[in-house]
Amino acid sequence: MNIGSLVPTADIPRRDPDQDGDELTVLTQFLDYHRATLRLKCAGLGPADLKRASAPPSRLTLLGLVRHLTEVELGWFSQPARGQVYTPTYSSAERPDDDFDDLDSADIDSVWTAYENAVTASRSTTAGFTSGDETVTGSKGPRSLRWLLVHMIEEYARHNGHADLLREAIDGARGE
Repeated sequence: MNIGSLVPTADIPRRDPDQDGDELTVLTQFLDYHRATLRLKCAGLGPADLKRASAPPSRLTLLGLVRHLTEVELGWFSQPARGQVYTPTYSSAERPDDDFDDLDSADIDSVWTAYENAVTASRSTTAGFTSGDETVTGSKGPRSLRWLLVHMIEEYARHNGHADLLREAIDGARGE
């Protein structure tokens, strides 16, 4: 069920990374592959399923993962890479897990808009670099662009594993 223009549908393009590309091309392609995988895991689900904690007592949900990965895009990559101070979208120091909490009133389209904006900002930032050796300085200290890209791939890969299990529990859909 497509509940809005921003909710992913099953026709999400996902391209295998080049096998002979340069370092930045391959790393950014792997990251985009994992971003598309997250979208595919959420594709076609309505609000109740996106907000459903499918493995109680865990509060983990597909929508919570989207909100969390929005925070990850902004906090680890987009804003620090631009020299900006990161201000969480969903969580706070007092409530660090709010990306997974209080989903009942969450507007699905707003969550997807925030996610897509964060991804767009990350891609824009990446496009400004020519080498993985370049340093990005943010609130968590200096890191190489290579480190940030590998960390983002690791973050998505781990959470896409969670998304696999959540989606299978919701409607039996399995695989990439």
